[in-house]
Amino acid sequence: MGLLARLSRVVPLALLLALIAVIVYLVVTYRHSPARAKEVLIRLFTWLCGGLGVFFSLASVYAFFDNAPAVLDLTLSFLAVALVGLGITRLCNYRFLKHNPAYRKKRLAATTRRRWPWER
Repeated sequence: MGLLARLSRVVPLALLLALIAVIVYLVVTYRHSPARAKEVLIRLFTWLCGGLGVFFSLASVYAFFDNAPAVLDLTLSFLAVALVGLGITRLCNYRFLKHNPAYRKKRLAATTRRRWPWER
């Protein structure tokens, strides 16, 4: 029962992340394309879940040293959600790039610009 109670506390965070995902997907799909929307979602949630993971890990360390077990339990629950979200995002990135190889980063060709007094 304790696990269910802990998971119920992270429902607002999960709903907020889902709402952000729906809004971003609809806006980018309207402006560009569904493939571009998926790429933007993957980048956004990689950044967002990574940032949340860092924030909640620092909050967990602070709660541990401050001897606040209730806060530590809450931050560890949120940290678990952030890390699961980051893992799902990385899996989605792998699958997206597998099916859309044109979205992989390509190396740019180096160019040399000569300036005065060295130009010929």
